[in-house]
Amino acid sequence: MHPYLELMRVHKPVGTWLMFWPFAWGLSLAARQQVIPLTRYAVLFLVFFFGAFFTRSTVCTLNDILDRDFDRQVERCKSRPIASGRVATKNAIVFYLMQLVVCLALSALMNKVAHHVYPLLKRWTNWPQAWLGLAMNWGLPVAWAAVARSMDLPVLSALLSGSWCWTVLYDTIYACQDMDDDRKAGIKSTALLFGEWILPLLRMFAVGLVSSLIVTGLLTDSGPLYYVISVVGVVLHLAWQFRTVDLHVPNSCGDIFKANSTIGFLIWAGLFGEYILSVYRS
Repeated sequence: MHPYLELMRVHKPVGTWLMFWPFAWGLSLAARQQVIPLTRYAVLFLVFFFGAFFTRSTVCTLNDILDRDFDRQVERCKSRPIASGRVATKNAIVFYLMQLVVCLALSALMNKVAHHVYPLLKRWTNWPQAWLGLAMNWGLPVAWAAVARSMDLPVLSALLSGSWCWTVLYDTIYACQDMDDDRKAGIKSTALLFGEWILPLLRMFAVGLVSSLIVTGLLTDSGPLYYVISVVGVVLHLAWQFRTVDLHVPNSCGDIFKANSTIGFLIWAGLFGEYILSVYRS
């Protein structure tokens, strides 16, 4: 694959989906409240998807520029375009600036500053995943604001807290792929911080996600469709994740990380179903 497409992670779309789903959740919640036409929903859905794609691609390029020396010490990352020498650092910076122009054109859609700070935090704190939880889920209130003039703070707070727990959960599992190399290179993460408590703590974050989904359903007077798809579906998927994952096997961690896109889809499907019902009833 062309090295610049690799910088954008075109071959690894799961990151785009993980960034996009909170946009889709916020859009669906606000669309249900405002009962907007399906055509407007579809247009906003596509706009937010491309916003997530370009922002994620830009951040991946910046991450590879900043982490090029670390990447050369990590087995899974040393073949990346900059670390391997296939793309010169100065060329990567130019490419990053070109991508940034596209992102600036979509500036109303994202909190890009939060995303661009994340790569630096791995040097300073064991909690980069906590910051990522804020950056990855900023689309939830942004999408809501694109549809409704006022925000339902209790609903947004409930779902944002759960989505933050979800991000810490899946990105900690992702970080488990590189624990040995990260320890040697001095890279910090919750995977290293949690140590032998990692599974109990990950289960705690999973409970936080499910609890927030229940509270969101109660606050929005959601029906059985939402609870079956978005709550029961997520519980079953999380149970499968914990039964399947082996945090000491990198491939297992990578597979479970990718599977978390299904969690995002299940939450969206229930919220979207409730929106469709509201359109039908109107």
